Amino acid sequence: MPTPYSQRSVSHAFPKVAWAQLASIAIFAFLALHALTIVTIGDNAKAGSYLFLIAAPLVAAAACAGRARQERNYQGWTELGLALLLWATGMAINMSVDLMLARPLDVPGISMLFYVLYGVPLIFAVASPAHEQGHIRIIDGVLALTLGALFWLHTFSFAAFDQASAEGVLAIRWLFDVENCFIAMFALVRWQASSNPQRRSFFAILTGFAILYGIVAAYINHLASEIDFGNLPDLAIALPFLWLAWAVRPGRKQRTPLWRPASRFSLAVRAGSPLMLPATLLIVACTLIYRAPQVAAAGFVVGTLGYGLRNVLAQMRGIAEQDRLNRLSHLDALTGLPNRRQFDTTLQREWARARRLNNAFAILIIDIDHFKLLNDKFGHLVGDERLRDVAQELSSCLVRGDDFVARYGGEEFVAILSGATETSAIAMAEKMRKAVLARALPTAAPGGIVTVSIGLAWVATPSADPADLMVSKADAALYRAKNQGRNRVEHRPQ
Repeated sequence: MPTPYSQRSVSHAFPKVAWAQLASIAIFAFLALHALTIVTIGDNAKAGSYLFLIAAPLVAAAACAGRARQERNYQGWTELGLALLLWATGMAINMSVDLMLARPLDVPGISMLFYVLYGVPLIFAVASPAHEQGHIRIIDGVLALTLGALFWLHTFSFAAFDQASAEGVLAIRWLFDVENCFIAMFALVRWQASSNPQRRSFFAILTGFAILYGIVAAYINHLASEIDFGNLPDLAIALPFLWLAWAVRPGRKQRTPLWRPASRFSLAVRAGSPLMLPATLLIVACTLIYRAPQVAAAGFVVGTLGYGLRNVLAQMRGIAEQDRLNRLSHLDALTGLPNRRQFDTTLQREWARARRLNNAFAILIIDIDHFKLLNDKFGHLVGDERLRDVAQELSSCLVRGDDFVARYGGEEFVAILSGATETSAIAMAEKMRKAVLARALPTAAPGGIVTVSIGLAWVATPSADPADLMVSKADAALYRAKNQGRNRVEHRPQ
């Protein structure tokens, strides 16, 4: 069974203590009226008690809806509210059939079904992480619906539509116990593994509600099963729902967790929680092996394939996310060009290939002239914009697939021209310089527009020297370009 747990005050105008007192008074008043109805109205006690038992989960469902609106987060609360409505429906059917039948102790099988189905949304809530993508949650939804169908078949393999045999009722009661234990254990694990305050609060409430409901259900089903509705044990049935309504009341102070879950434990639960739903499905399918082997086989197939497909989709998402992160780790966040890390990798690879094939090789280092003056005058935001503009112009100059340009650091960029002749390398450097100049980007530097200086290093046949030596030569050429007036390309052949 489910449990909500509240975090902060809904209304700052109404004291938290007053909310707590009001909620407690309302619950005691509900129980007192319920008890008074049972002991005072005689032959109508059963009908009156039924009305209170239907009202209790409806009140709890309304409280959960209010909590969801308070948090502006319907994950979990929707499933909990649906479970409460299913339970209330089962009780309403129980009431209508029980009061109309000549034999008042007959238990309608259809109401049994709703009592069992109430657990399906709760298992979905604890087994399907809210952060999963929509199509993965759809698979979880299909598994939950299949579980509901197996519950339906399981229920009516023991109970007819209008009544259930003593053997059937006992079998279904044990099914209730198993289901309640699953929900309580799953909710407890999710509570202890959650680090998000809202999710931790929800699972804390769900845990408390599930444990209380399981205890009450076991008492009613096994120890008070011979006592008809309309007697004082009915008060116990309402308790879990009233506690739930109290737990999600406005003004409930958020509890600081006594311990924070270990990262390994959280990861293990996060990775293993999707197994909860197919595991429950397989267990229920096992109970139908002898009574409905074909249905049990279908449950095994859906559970296995559903979990397998879910894992495939999750792995695809993980691989795609890893690829995205790998790409981002090699890109400069400001300009979108490859970063220094990617340049170093590309330089070593292209230099090794040039040596292997005896290809010519060129390195360009491009520096924005007087960039400090630009930042001091216009500010860093404008400086960043100029860096993006220059990066766009440089990358637009590249025409060959092997050409490569990256942000080297600060206001410097670097280009690799593998296989370029000396003439074509000088031409590319001039093309880049003129492209930036033609953009006429305003700056505080002399001349009023952004210019670049470029140092070029070129070799016809790479030697056994490391590739970093080429960078050093290009950097020395850049230094000469700066000293000789800027806005120029400087090259000294090897």
